[in-house]
Amino acid sequence: MGPTCSGKTALAIEAAKSLPVEIINVDSALVYRQLDIGAARPTPQELALAPHRLLGFREITEPYSAADFRADALREIQAVHDNGKLPLLVGGTMLYFKALVEGLAPLPQADAGVREEIASLADREGWPAVHAALQEVDPDTAARLKPTDKQRLQRALEVYRLTGRPLSAFHADHHTAVTLGEDGLSRFSSLPWPVYSAALAPEDRGWLHAMIARRFALMLETGLVDEVKMLATLPGVHRDLPAIKAVGYRQVWDYLDGQYDEGEMVQKGVVATRQLAKRQYTWLRKWPNLEWFDSNNEQQRNALYGQLAKICKSVFS
Repeated sequence: MGPTCSGKTALAIEAAKSLPVEIINVDSALVYRQLDIGAARPTPQELALAPHRLLGFREITEPYSAADFRADALREIQAVHDNGKLPLLVGGTMLYFKALVEGLAPLPQADAGVREEIASLADREGWPAVHAALQEVDPDTAARLKPTDKQRLQRALEVYRLTGRPLSAFHADHHTAVTLGEDGLSRFSSLPWPVYSAALAPEDRGWLHAMIARRFALMLETGLVDEVKMLATLPGVHRDLPAIKAVGYRQVWDYLDGQYDEGEMVQKGVVATRQLAKRQYTWLRKWPNLEWFDSNNEQQRNALYGQLAKICKSVFS
């Protein structure tokens, strides 16, 4: 795990070249086939050396949830074990990691009728009205959601209208126990396998910010604007899709819509990526039994590789 631009993919590919591991993608943008440059997809050459599971298998117009990821990841983890290897889960979508190890609260299935009622409210009065409706019945969830977070607002209000219980109550009732074994591996009560959790994250935020700016500039040089133009021509693709809300894509889309000039687009893209990294650090600081490695330190990167090799040796010796 780790913040964006910390070098997770590069280290994982090196590990997959020489250790008995298979990589499973844990990046919400990379699950989509059509997101390439802005999602920092590994190159064809890299994928030839180290294939990634759960990479580029969904259409951009198809919704994909943390629950979807958990079901898919559990299947792929078992498949890797069946291949006689260990799964190496790599990415920065911390909600997916959390859903995997902790499981999910038992929520009701989506209901088209209720969703249509909520969408009609939004059409008539705007999404702030949906947020206000949620505030009345589930203030805890409303407090952590912005009025612009349409998908989560709709789901939270839908859960209440279907069950009469706030979404926050379902989450409060859902508990997952975790213990740390003498082998350094965590045991989560909702997961059948032990877990080694590592964060590849620079201690120097200035270094990370420089990497973020450099990578965004490189994405623009290699055709990010043209990629977004192409996406906009696809049937059913619009700016409110979760995929288009991914950092980078959202800012370029708005630039193409004329909301601001190129210089402001670059600034907004870099700032949004920094904010993403900040949120990822917040998740990581709360993660149980996490071992940290400085991605701006070669000895630390080598130490993480050594830990992966040690785990592989202990399993297969």
